[in-house]
Amino acid sequence: MTFEIFVVLGLVAFLAGLFDAIAGGGGLITLPALFVAGLDPVSALATNKLQATAATVSATAAYSRKGLIDWRLGRWVTVIPMIGGAAGALMVNAIEKRWVEAGIPFLLIAVAIYFAVAPSGERLKRVAYLSIPVFAITISPLLGFYDGFFGPGIGSFFMIGLMALCGLNTMQAVGLTKVGNASCNVGSLMVFVAGGAVIWPLAAIMAAGAFVGAQLGARCAVFVGPRLVKPMIVMVCCGMAFKLLNAQFSSLYAAIRGLM
Repeated sequence: MTFEIFVVLGLVAFLAGLFDAIAGGGGLITLPALFVAGLDPVSALATNKLQATAATVSATAAYSRKGLIDWRLGRWVTVIPMIGGAAGALMVNAIEKRWVEAGIPFLLIAVAIYFAVAPSGERLKRVAYLSIPVFAITISPLLGFYDGFFGPGIGSFFMIGLMALCGLNTMQAVGLTKVGNASCNVGSLMVFVAGGAVIWPLAAIMAAGAFVGAQLGARCAVFVGPRLVKPMIVMVCCGMAFKLLNAQFSSLYAAIRGLM
């Protein structure tokens, strides 16, 4: 990989951290960018996870300093999602890389569509069907598993789950989402690091970009709403996903021509 690619991916991580702190969905930009840059599936997921962890831990710290996290409730989502994240990372390591590579573009498009049409917090009917401890034990491990296995959109899934199932208001859900998201990322990152899948020089550059972007995003969230950010994330994600699909079909076509 050239120096220019490192710089571009660092800038991508900065924008993803910025967008993620405002509207979520930063992984919909960084993950396909890593695939487009030529990384194999597990290395892309692992390297993306390190920069995502930097972004979520940074955002969690920023929100905590501003008093936007209720740690009386947040303590319930600090450990169990971590276990789910580790399990998801173990699963993706156990699957053949070619199957992971083939499925990633379709997963990206599916999550981008969900991200585009998901209801905003204001439109959700907030009823407390589950308490936070019950949510932590039953739902958060599943969300953690998804985050370890794939990841993009996990912040949105966490937030909607907390609002729709636990009846939290928007600010309560945002704070607990940051904690749960950071927990998932740390759990899965530990597995990827132990497996030697992280490309450290690239991960360090992207982590630095994501950290700075998340700090800026946390400060801009009040002034720049999710409605302005979401369409950009969806368009960029779908564009890169279709680029990956085109590359896969081109390789398949070349292979078939070689057999004829």
